[in-house]
Amino acid sequence: MSPNEILLVAMTIIFTGPFLLWRLGRTDYYAPLVVVQIICGILLGPGVAGSAFPGFFAAIFNRDTIAALNGIALWGVMAFVFVAGVELDLREAWRRRSETFVTASLALIAPLASGAVAAFFLTTSGDHWVGPNGGLWQFILGVGMACAVTALPILVLLMERLEIIRRPLGQRILRYASLDDIAIWAVLALILMDWARLGRQALFLVAFAVSSFAYRRLMPRIGESDRWFVALIWLVSAGLFADWVGLHFIVGAFLAGVVSDADWFDRARMDHFRQTVLIILMPVFFLITGLRTNWTIGGSTVFAAAGLLLFASITGKLAGTHLAGRLLKWEPGEATIIGWLLQTKALIMIIFANVLLDKGIISSETFTALLLTAVGSTMLTIPIVTPKLKRLSDMPDKG
Repeated sequence: MSPNEILLVAMTIIFTGPFLLWRLGRTDYYAPLVVVQIICGILLGPGVAGSAFPGFFAAIFNRDTIAALNGIALWGVMAFVFVAGVELDLREAWRRRSETFVTASLALIAPLASGAVAAFFLTTSGDHWVGPNGGLWQFILGVGMACAVTALPILVLLMERLEIIRRPLGQRILRYASLDDIAIWAVLALILMDWARLGRQALFLVAFAVSSFAYRRLMPRIGESDRWFVALIWLVSAGLFADWVGLHFIVGAFLAGVVSDADWFDRARMDHFRQTVLIILMPVFFLITGLRTNWTIGGSTVFAAAGLLLFASITGKLAGTHLAGRLLKWEPGEATIIGWLLQTKALIMIIFANVLLDKGIISSETFTALLLTAVGSTMLTIPIVTPKLKRLSDMPDKG
């Protein structure tokens, strides 16, 4: 087959397998389509499909095909993270800053601490968990923060399914997740700080601040159709500059979105754009992510590490929200629901782990464990939260 035909075969597998498994298996209650796509990405990786069908795997997922898929995945994940930044409602978080700050801080710090403890435990069991370029503090902080991540875009989708996104409880959860998103990416920037290129990175911050001011002055003065093109140019430029200074293009993409106002774009068009990225581009990113998994130290060991990290992330998040509930006198049951929804990790944890792997801070074995953690945390959310919401339904929401 020609290279184009091989690429199209790979694309056919990427889109057909997850859709059929999701639709025919009726997995939506436990595993929405996005989770099934992630799982299929793992199954199509070298540890599963590559071991079972090595000849077919090598023929389809060769170097040229992977290079082409990487380009698609890069653009998809940049667009996705940009939209996540745009949709952060920091103004509402600021208006309710006291309650939001207390909850968001506890919901971030507690799982960060428990995840860091789990990460340290992993380092005592062998040196295969830390990446070739990762210091001990970078590994512990990186894995700890991965355990504290909330996947805001997937959280929105799950709350829409639960029909609480427009209710006061749903809006509160969005505020908490929005503030944590800022902290998560700030910590990632700290982990990626390259002291040898500190001058470049300082230049990036100054240049980004100046160009953000000009960008924000320009956008309200042009038509909405032009804003979409200018925003994409802004996205690519920020990603390129961030990568050049030694951060990561995803950090630049997120910052580009954060300084953009959602009010500049029609809500329906933005929702359609996000859905288009999820449907057309992100499945390729999931496949590329699956190709990076590694089971060489043994599947049972990787699953045990994933179980440890999942336990640390869930217990830490629930501990943080229960403490916030006590301090802020929430209604009974709210802390558990909020904690379970905020521990949804899915895409953002996977993106976060990809960055750590790219920079050599974690090994491919740790990456695989984090990937399994992201899948497990997201699959648990709907089945656990649904009955708890029913018990809470007769109680009034707090605004």
